[in-house]
Amino acid sequence: MDMQQLQKTVIFRGMSEREITDALSVLQAIEKKYKKGAIIFHAGMTTACAGLVLEGSVTIERNDMWGNRTILSHVGSGQCFAETYALLDDEPMLVDVSANEACRILFFKINAFAKDVQRMKAWQVKFIANLLIISSHKNLALSERSFHTSPKPVRARIMAYLHTVSLQQNKREFDIPFDRQQLADYLNLDRSALSKELGKMRADGIIDFHKNHFKVIAKDALYE
Repeated sequence: MDMQQLQKTVIFRGMSEREITDALSVLQAIEKKYKKGAIIFHAGMTTACAGLVLEGSVTIERNDMWGNRTILSHVGSGQCFAETYALLDDEPMLVDVSANEACRILFFKINAFAKDVQRMKAWQVKFIANLLIISSHKNLALSERSFHTSPKPVRARIMAYLHTVSLQQNKREFDIPFDRQQLADYLNLDRSALSKELGKMRADGIIDFHKNHFKVIAKDALYE
């Protein structure tokens, strides 16, 4: 296991290599590989394990019985998923987790140490503090998505999303983690409607793009 890589992740932030080694042992960590499109977790199942993306990325999706898909979030390298379900290991998952590309995932049992809080070690205190940070970021991400999907016009949804990404990256030219279908699913839009509006926005001189690379040309249009 690459300790330096793990030290750069939020979940193991602030831990020494020895502390991470102890954590991986107590948390019964195991690494698995998945091909693009593979389902990692199914809605309806329960899990005692959270996942840390070591390489690649995954998407958190809601797929209903009528075949409709809504992408809730994108989880990239160094980020965690399913930590809430792992803590509440008898709670059925309401989402699917799928491999957005070929990926390596480190699974670990969060509640492996939670039952013995009287004798917590230093790494456990750091681990819990890091979990709180991760949870806070997840809450922000959910709030962001509500901002992106609440406007009714297609253009307003696109602009709300690009506005957020531009603020987060502090630049007007950036890559987004979604392909066109995934962006449509994330924004709760029909793909053809999304593509048509993107074309209009390009023609109007508001943005330019190629695949998942976007450039905001008319800054005021996104920030008005």
